[in-house]
Amino acid sequence: MAKAASAPHALDASMRVAVLHGKDSYLLTEHLKRYRKALDEKFGSIEEFTFDGATASLSNVLDELRSWGLMGGHKLVVLDNADEFLRVEERRRAIERYVEEPMADASLLMRASTWRPGNLDKGIAKAGGGIIKCEPPDDDKAEDFCEKRCPKQWGVPIDREAAELLVERIGPDLARLDTELGKLAATVCDRPEPRITRKDVAEMVGVGREEQAWLIQDALLTGDPQQALTKLRDLLEVSQAPEQMVIWSMVELARKLHDAARLLSQGEPDFAVGKTLKLWGPAQALILKAARRLSPQRAEELFRTAVGIDVGIRRGVTRDVPRRLQSFTVELTDELTR
Repeated sequence: MAKAASAPHALDASMRVAVLHGKDSYLLTEHLKRYRKALDEKFGSIEEFTFDGATASLSNVLDELRSWGLMGGHKLVVLDNADEFLRVEERRRAIERYVEEPMADASLLMRASTWRPGNLDKGIAKAGGGIIKCEPPDDDKAEDFCEKRCPKQWGVPIDREAAELLVERIGPDLARLDTELGKLAATVCDRPEPRITRKDVAEMVGVGREEQAWLIQDALLTGDPQQALTKLRDLLEVSQAPEQMVIWSMVELARKLHDAARLLSQGEPDFAVGKTLKLWGPAQALILKAARRLSPQRAEELFRTAVGIDVGIRRGVTRDVPRRLQSFTVELTDELTR
């Protein structure tokens, strides 16, 4: 029984303690969303509190778990960077003791990029909790994900051959695949019978387009707003690069800076960060140098801003797209010069 409880396919509302660990940001986020929804359905409206394990104190985390919520209902306490938090022996021991008798009115969810199995895992299994590994799938499962996710999330089906080429081009990282599916769907949505084909992937995710997209990333990483603005105008007005492609490139850069800033703040060495984010050649040094100038919190803000612009463009609510892209260009480059 313990073995089955320690490796569920999903977290359910009966679990008072749970762990999500791994490198796939999409799965880490999706499992949290589903767990939150399950708790919401069982207990009604819940209160949620999030702690950063790299800075949170043991007393604050335990006090939140053991105290009554303002609304008097169930609480979800999320401990991010739990691996950092549990590196301190005193904290690990305290959480192990808590897991022996978890509060009935609170749920503790720990998320981490890495996880060391030990007595805590046994305690979680004994308490009826769950531990889920969130790693990128193999290519076949990634292709299945594309076929199922695209029509459900983006309203456009994708051919299997197109999914295969997409995974071949960018790998099985589900977050990156989902971003790419959204971009492709936005490109074909105005067709009489929208559908993503292998030809669409070859044209939009081809080597030539990737190299073009990198031009704005390279300019942004200089931290020189004038140089970046000049390159942006060149791409939009001279090269006639699609606005959607340019913002996608900005979103991708912001995501890498966010992930790199977070990993560096956790003490990960450069080579490990580069491997995790699949950074190669000169790009690795440039992105890591820029990421060191950003706090994880500020990097997350920039990433959210870029995603917001992308969503606005795809939904057609952003009227002056060039001006919005210029604004973000200045915001990002200004941050990298501080």
